[in-house]
Formats: sequence, C-alpha cells, structure tokens
Amino acid sequence: MRQLLLASLFALSSTAFAAEPLYVVKSVELNQPVDVVWKKVSDFGDLGAWHPAVAKTEIVAGKNNSVGAKRVLTLKDGGKVNETLTAYNPKQKSYGYRITDGVLPVNDYASTVSVHSNGDGKSVVVWESHFLPKAPADEKAASDAIKGVYDGGLNQLKTLFQ
Repeated sequence: MRQLLLASLFALSSTAFAAEPLYVVKSVELNQPVDVVWKKVSDFGDLGAWHPAVAKTEIVAGKNNSVGAKRVLTLKDGGKVNETLTAYNPKQKSYGYRITDGVLPVNDYASTVSVHSNGDGKSVVVWESHFLPKAPADEKAASDAIKGVYDGGLNQLKTLFQ
C-alpha cells in the first residue's frame, strides 16, 4: 500500500511540474496580394511548393484540405514527418495541423499557418506553434529546430514573391 501511495504522489508531482509548452511564431511580409499568397500556401497536400526542405508531400488519409486529412512529408534528407490537418478556413486564410510522428525533436506539436492583408497589394504570412521538446532534445534545441523550419519556408516565400 505504501508503495502505491508513493507511486501516486510521484505521478502527481511529475504532472504538476510538467514542462510548459514552448511557443514559436515567425512571420514574413510579402509584396503580393493576400489571395495570391494564400493560393501558394493553402495546399495542405503540397508543402514542397513553398518549403525547400520538403522533397515530397503525400496525402495518405482523408481528402486534401479537409479536416482530418493526414499527410506524410518526406524531407530532402530522407526524414519523414506525419501530420494531421486540424482546421482549414479559406475565408480567414488559415489552417491548423498537428505533428503525429516524425524526425523533429518535438511532441504535442500544434501549428497554424495564416495569411493576412498588410495594406494595398501586400500580405503577411504568420506561422506559429506550441509544442514540448522530445527527449533527448532540450527546450533550446526544440525551439531552434522549429524556428529553422519556419525560417526555411518563410524565406522561400520571400524569394518566390519578391
């Protein structure tokens, strides 16, 4: 009984002190109208159209751009990332997704990509997420990895649209 009580207390204390989710947000301003940019980034089934690290995007379940769709990203280095579309709103020009498994050093990753008008003929793409580091990565390694992913995609958009 004492061992069960100690185990229960340990479980409660580790839950109480669980790491807070990390948050990353990056954006890029583009000299293109919001509709033009949304057309480029809105296809859940083709992240490679604007992210240089992605060699192939494959919808493996569900219908592209429909909540519940699952995609597998094959990275140029051979790594894979499995993701599920959790929200898709073409009127608000945004979508959300979760990583369910993959090579990135994160757990419980949820992200949103959105495109906003920024004045006459200009737009801003915002890519944001929250997640926990996956062992053995620490908070800095996990955050740096996600920042690197976002920088790669957003910089490519800037190249495509400038």
